Amino acid sequence: MTRVWQGTALLIKSCRRKGTALLNGSWRRRGTASAVPETLQRGTGALAPASVPTQSFHPESGLTLVELIISVTILGILASAAIPMARFQVKREKERQLRSDLWEMRSAIDHYKDAADKGGFQIKADSFGYPPDLQTLVDGVDIQTNKVKFLRSIPTDPMTGTTDWDFRSNQDDADATSWGGQNVFDVHSKSTGTALNGTKYNTW
Repeated sequence: MTRVWQGTALLIKSCRRKGTALLNGSWRRRGTASAVPETLQRGTGALAPASVPTQSFHPESGLTLVELIISVTILGILASAAIPMARFQVKREKERQLRSDLWEMRSAIDHYKDAADKGGFQIKADSFGYPPDLQTLVDGVDIQTNKVKFLRSIPTDPMTGTTDWDFRSNQDDADATSWGGQNVFDVHSKSTGTALNGTKYNTW
């Protein structure tokens, strides 16, 4: 009888220990997100931690805040350097176009003058063989049986964005600031801006 009682007591203690272990394991699984679940090992009935899939972390998989700040700073420096360079390129291209337009109009005036000096068409006495305006170069003149045009169209001043140009007649002084209106001896831009070489566009 005593042995039966002792065996029963040992069985109760064993059940209490197992129940407490099961309860603690369940509490950890429910109470903490980092708890490792337990499973019964096959054949032994003992509890063992179950395998938990782990996720590897690669530091190079993303940018840190410091790296992001450095990248933004570098981009800002490059952008601030690129804007003046772009403006320089635009201004230089406009100056190239202005020189080309002035050369085209002055060449047309010279060809008109040559044709007038050869007596190809009638001219006014005070014109000295120069055209009265740029539109005459575009419309052309009748030379014998042909209509001769000297200018395809009046160019647009790249500095002012208009076809309004400043003229100087053959009778005007070299430093005249206004056009006499007798003829078109020379043509200039009306822009008072400063070129990259330090000169004024209206003096070109």
